[in-house]
Amino acid sequence: MTELEMERGQKWLADGGLRPTRQRLSLASLLIGDGMNRHVTAEGLYAAAHDAGERVSLATVYNTLRAFCDAGLMHEITVDATRSYFDTRMDDHPHFFWEGENRISDAPAEELELARIPKAPPGAEVTRVDVVIRVRKV
Repeated sequence: MTELEMERGQKWLADGGLRPTRQRLSLASLLIGDGMNRHVTAEGLYAAAHDAGERVSLATVYNTLRAFCDAGLMHEITVDATRSYFDTRMDDHPHFFWEGENRISDAPAEELELARIPKAPPGAEVTRVDVVIRVRKV
């Protein structure tokens, strides 16, 4: 990893109030080091870490992604009961889930219109609305 990628990773962790352990810094640099947003699965980030020569377990990748989400650095997008993606883009925006390819991509937020959402149950508040639009190539 380049020095710039490591610096971006360090700043990102600091923005989330997270201690920059070696593994966190490595994973953060892989996620945002190039300045681009990305959607990853834990397994995909684990493979990228290994390709970069980082020794990290899949459990550590899962735990680190959870810590990044808890710190407000990324969102988890649940596609179904067995599949989650993690998104470094933090503004509200919808996603396309590409069936058959098992990937997600950003959908144009300006084209989405929600007229109304249900009120939260008593004693609860709506914190976020995730919109996942399933598509497949024809």
